[in-house]
Amino acid sequence: MEYFKITGQNRLEGPVDISGAKNAAVAVMPAAIAANGICVIENLPCIEDVTSLIDAISKIGAKCRFRDCHTLEIDATKINDYRATYNSVKKIRASYYLLGALLGRFKKAEVALPGGCNFGTRPIDLHIKGFEALGAKVHIEQGMVKAYADELIGANIYLDQVSVGSTINIMLAAIFAKGRTNIENAAKEPHVVDTANFLNMLGAKIKGAGTDVIRITGVEELHGGEYMIIPDQIEAGTYMIAAAATGGDITIRNIIPKHLDSISAKLLEMNCKIVEGCDSVRVIGNSRPSGVTLKTLAYPGFPTDLQPQMAALLSVSQGTSIITETVWENRFQYINELKRLGCNITVEGRVAVVEGVEQLTGAEVCATDLRAGAALVIAGLIANGTTIIGNTKYIDRGYENMEKKLRALGAKIERINQPD
Repeated sequence: MEYFKITGQNRLEGPVDISGAKNAAVAVMPAAIAANGICVIENLPCIEDVTSLIDAISKIGAKCRFRDCHTLEIDATKINDYRATYNSVKKIRASYYLLGALLGRFKKAEVALPGGCNFGTRPIDLHIKGFEALGAKVHIEQGMVKAYADELIGANIYLDQVSVGSTINIMLAAIFAKGRTNIENAAKEPHVVDTANFLNMLGAKIKGAGTDVIRITGVEELHGGEYMIIPDQIEAGTYMIAAAATGGDITIRNIIPKHLDSISAKLLEMNCKIVEGCDSVRVIGNSRPSGVTLKTLAYPGFPTDLQPQMAALLSVSQGTSIITETVWENRFQYINELKRLGCNITVEGRVAVVEGVEQLTGAEVCATDLRAGAALVIAGLIANGTTIIGNTKYIDRGYENMEKKLRALGAKIERINQPD
């Protein structure tokens, strides 16, 4: 068993370099298996989700080799299987991208229903709707999603709700569909754009990524190539919030500031100082930020993946704050853990009311999912005394060397290994 031990109330100062985007990496890697050639992916984050996905695509016949710790070579020319079993995908939600990539390239795919963080019902009905619109027959049998098609034909596909996963998955299949495919009400997130850019670099014909309508003209084959993953906006936002929470002064480097507009705007509203550079953002906190009203939305709105971290910050802000979660119905399951540290938060449905307190107190808590784990780390950094955070495996899924980066900023945090 591993856990984090944090001694709180240390102001964080200095620079921190942001790793490659987790959400882009776990889409680009499956996209690489659609190529009939060698793909070299740079700026990969060293996190558990990447490791799990390498294992999954290796088991279907792709050859994966690290050139260095952040550069992966994927050779999918001799993939000999179109089935990804539960044992291969149980740790990672994004394994469902194997469906679109395999269906597009081989016209058949069988992938187990995925695992990952459990904070609400996340059906793949929109994915299936898109595959069926392209001409595939899809059914679920014994926990496996099975999709087959004699050929894929371009279609107009309207997504009933904005969905990153279905947008990317349909795109992965449609790049090999005959004719034109239009995905309407498409997600606009940066990792959707990054996946489209990667596929275009391999020879796909995708236009409109980052807008409501993505237009795809099918091609017969993709070739290999080299590509660099974008910086992780959620990791960057986490350190921005940590700066505000500790009254610190952190320069977040290797980022795309535009991707962080919604976070910067909210921190400015809380009376933090933001200094934006070409590829950096400096966040200077004050003694106690002001409370705000916050609503999670699809990009370019405030991301749901930063909602728990903001809850930790708002728990010590002045006044009353309101958080409305519009994406995942059970995202607030971490609140009881924050309460153990002294947070005063009431949840009713998808709304949390946060009454700011002057002081948190260290306690033993347990991460319930990836971003909840990051929220508990931030809360531990500002709490008086010692905080113990269990289930660090969740944090490792999406944050590269979090404790090392925080220590370099002045935090007192250590990872402790202990026999079960």
